[in-house]
Amino acid sequence: MNSAARTAYLAPEGFAAELAREIGPIDFAHDRLLVTAGPPQPAAWAQNIWLDPVEIGIDSIADGARKLRAIQRNWAVYARRLHRRAMLIQAQLPSVSAKPLQFGSPAPRAPLGSWTLLDANTLLAAPHCASPFPNGEIRFVEDRNGPPSRAYLKLWEALTLIGRHPRPGEVCLDLGSSPGGWSWALQRIGARVISVDKAPLEPEVARLRGVEHRRESAFALDPRAVGPVDWLFSDVVCYPARLLALVERWIAAGTCRRFVCTLKFQGETDHATAARFAAIPGSQLRHLFHNKHELTWIKLE
Repeated sequence: MNSAARTAYLAPEGFAAELAREIGPIDFAHDRLLVTAGPPQPAAWAQNIWLDPVEIGIDSIADGARKLRAIQRNWAVYARRLHRRAMLIQAQLPSVSAKPLQFGSPAPRAPLGSWTLLDANTLLAAPHCASPFPNGEIRFVEDRNGPPSRAYLKLWEALTLIGRHPRPGEVCLDLGSSPGGWSWALQRIGARVISVDKAPLEPEVARLRGVEHRRESAFALDPRAVGPVDWLFSDVVCYPARLLALVERWIAAGTCRRFVCTLKFQGETDHATAARFAAIPGSQLRHLFHNKHELTWIKLE
């Protein structure tokens, strides 16, 4: 068993280059899994972070399962190579629930390790990971009738991961809201929603009690004219630098303390602006499982 201090970062599908740029020199890459020396560091482009992974030699499928069980009970496999052999090992481990999460339920609290086969006779295994979900993939029981798009899943994921959401009656500003997926999700929680977009909302969303639609530009909105709000949400399509200017204006106004915003990259990833978001005090920046070429920026206080 190799016990040298390491950290492994699992990149979202298609974004290993962004993750590699963020974390710096790596020891080796195993498909989307990038292994580095030393302790973990903040990594917005990591879908999951494996803490202190170790290499374990195995003689057989049964031996691999036995050695993993000897460490702990719950394991999730990352099986991009040697898939059949890996799945045969996983089948001999205790079952980990893969049921979709009902939104509003807390994230799992039981420790969940991750492992992979580096070759037929070598495991890389980490008993502790940053995400409580297998490979950082959080799936929900979806509502296929109410929301106008699947964008609400990003909002559900962000709120689940931070373990907080608007309380009934709190005022939520949803900027760039059309067609209304986030406004729909916030109204379902019980929040009062000020939904801002020059484009229309879907009629079913616009008719919801507690949703006020303002047909104006999110970028022209004056924070002082809106007054205090409890949360600011934005999934607006714009360049990240423009979103940063908007956020900075709202922070300076001091009328809102909690933010959940999507940085949408058009073309090349704007790493410089992403770093400026991450530098805002109290911030966290992460790629959600339901993000595409995007990052989600969160500030709670």
